[in-house]
Amino acid sequence: MTQPLITIVDDEPEIRRVLTDALEEAGFRTQSFARAREFEAALKRVTPDVCLVDLSLPDTDGLALVHRLALERGAAVIIISGRAQVQDRVTGLELGADDYITKPFDPAEVVARIRARLRSPRIQNSQSDVAGFNGWTAHFDRYVLIDGDGKETPFSHAEGEVLRLFLDSPKRLISRAQMQEALGGAAGDSFDRAMDVRISRLRTKLGENPKNPRLIKTIYGAGYIFLGDVEWR
Repeated sequence: MTQPLITIVDDEPEIRRVLTDALEEAGFRTQSFARAREFEAALKRVTPDVCLVDLSLPDTDGLALVHRLALERGAAVIIISGRAQVQDRVTGLELGADDYITKPFDPAEVVARIRARLRSPRIQNSQSDVAGFNGWTAHFDRYVLIDGDGKETPFSHAEGEVLRLFLDSPKRLISRAQMQEALGGAAGDSFDRAMDVRISRLRTKLGENPKNPRLIKTIYGAGYIFLGDVEWR
């Protein structure tokens, strides 16, 4: 069985070396890049399972790279950055990152976070990559929603993980704790904020009335319930 491929995008040679050593010791395959353009050229040949991305890259804005990876590539993205402010963490998660680790870090924690990503519903779910519900079709292989008129609306990898979690458990309460466990994020205010943003964006893409959503219901103090009728294809 081929081991998961992890890419590292960071202009600091020592960071790349430490991460490469820790990941390969843990059994992962790795590729590392000092520049975003080198990494994006490699994406044309192979798609990694998880991307580790620093925000302070010399040739591009790290946040813009994270957003492209999440929305256009459907890649799992973990930010590793020296920016420790809460707003940086929230912005990264809002733009589609799956997790955020601040420097300095423990390599063992990075390995644990990657393993959590690989246990997520996107990786483990054995069902089809296409689900129909209430006039909508979600294509998880292409990361698009299609309405009854055939109009396509893209969604990010992070939004897709939340949507798939709902579609896998329709008409059942999903608590914040269950979401955190299933999606592998670090518990805390930034995770809660990221979930709120992703759910809000999903509701918008599904044409939901924010004051009275029909499909994704908030149960205050408890969690969320997806009320659609789901058929995996």
